[in-house]
Amino acid sequence: MIGVIDTDGECAEWAFPAEPGAVRTARHAVRGALREWGLESVGDVTVLLVSELVTNSLRYASGPIGVRLVRRNPAAGSAVGGAALLVEVSDPLPDPPRERVAHAEDEGGRGLHLVAVSSQRWGTRHGKSGKTVWFELALPGE
Repeated sequence: MIGVIDTDGECAEWAFPAEPGAVRTARHAVRGALREWGLESVGDVTVLLVSELVTNSLRYASGPIGVRLVRRNPAAGSAVGGAALLVEVSDPLPDPPRERVAHAEDEGGRGLHLVAVSSQRWGTRHGKSGKTVWFELALPGE
């Protein structure tokens, strides 16, 4: 995958072709991994944000789309201090996405805003051949 970093904790990752079915397949894969890890409590928000980021990748990139989940435990030293779920969506397009203000009549333009307001942290980083957009969610009760 593009721009993946090494982490401690449970990890699941996939690569999807840049085809219309990738969003649905990514949602299904992410929900399945979260269910296996007992993290249904963050399932809806994680799936929503993954859907937005994979859709952005489909809209602007033409190569494979990578999705990676990492369940960080507090001992692994999450930057925000507690257990967290790190989610990364990578694609071969080097240009970082830009958050914009969507007007009421706009059909799009809200994805990055959703990521920003729904996650505790988010950002982008360049890889050898593309970029990764990532976000982190706190894991309640851990």
